[in-house]
Amino acid sequence: MSAGRASRTPVAVLGATGLVGQHLVRLLVHHPWLRLAEVVASDGRAGHLYGDQVTWMAGGDVPADAAALRLKGTDDPLDSPVVLSALPAEIARWLEPELAGRGHRVSSNASAHRMDPYVPLLVPEVNGSDVRRVEGQRWRRAGGALVTNPNCVVSGLAPVLAPLHRTWGVESVTVATLQALSGAGLSGPGALAMAGNVIPWIAGEEEKIAAETRRLVGGEIRMQVAVTRVPVPHGHTAHLFVALAEDPGAGRVGDLLEGLAPPGGVADLPSVPPRTLHVFREAGRPQPLLDVDRGGGMQISVGGVRSVGPRQITLTVLSHNLVRGAAGACLANAELLEVHTGAVPRALVRGTA
Repeated sequence: MSAGRASRTPVAVLGATGLVGQHLVRLLVHHPWLRLAEVVASDGRAGHLYGDQVTWMAGGDVPADAAALRLKGTDDPLDSPVVLSALPAEIARWLEPELAGRGHRVSSNASAHRMDPYVPLLVPEVNGSDVRRVEGQRWRRAGGALVTNPNCVVSGLAPVLAPLHRTWGVESVTVATLQALSGAGLSGPGALAMAGNVIPWIAGEEEKIAAETRRLVGGEIRMQVAVTRVPVPHGHTAHLFVALAEDPGAGRVGDLLEGLAPPGGVADLPSVPPRTLHVFREAGRPQPLLDVDRGGGMQISVGGVRSVGPRQITLTVLSHNLVRGAAGACLANAELLEVHTGAVPRALVRGTA
């Protein structure tokens, strides 16, 4: 059941002109609970129309309602109770807590607070119940809260590794990534740098993947990570070699992953697909060109599941870095926070109307 525009909760998008911000704007167009009300960019763009300042790369045209909004700067007050942040980490580090302290419910895609023990790092299908930890935040006295989603690669890895760890125990993981160009943002490598090329380094990425995966899945897991930038528009591919405490056999691993569904409550969130994972049994899949947009970009694709030794399996994971790995993850966390705080009427929650 969709609410009328007037009854949807106003939302401010921070970093609205960047790639992640653009996808947040796009995802809010038909959202049943939330509506875009404010857009924030660098102070030099404040006062200008969003449609005149954004280099739109999120498909189709700039949504008309968004195009007509005037950009605000980072120092301007916000009226929207919900804030979706696609800010650079250096700005998010001070601005997000400030906004939470003013009573805003902030869902962040930035890396600044992901390892803060007082800020839940959330993937709803993995640890959605951790949203309750916002009740211990100092901002709750003012009605505010702050939650974060993980790194764009980790958003795809955690829903795969968490059930493996719960069922058979993950002892170690070796990860080799092939990461899309859009993960570098609008200022990433140009055509001449990437055409027919692979760049075997992304600043800070290996450390983020290891630390955030451990926080979400299990702090004792040993991880080795290698990252590359490849000439693919969208979709981060990761090859995983996983050592387990028990030996399930590759067939049982595929069956477990294929049968996963979001837990109760999380399944009601509008941005969460009915199936978290799609498992390919045939060889040669997943592929970014064919599979990155499954579930509107929120479904994770898994393939190549096979045993490579006693208690050792390998598999390939593909996720949309701008949707599952960023904007969609941020939006799903905002939905989770809205349900937790009682800000969204139960009549609007999918499956209960």
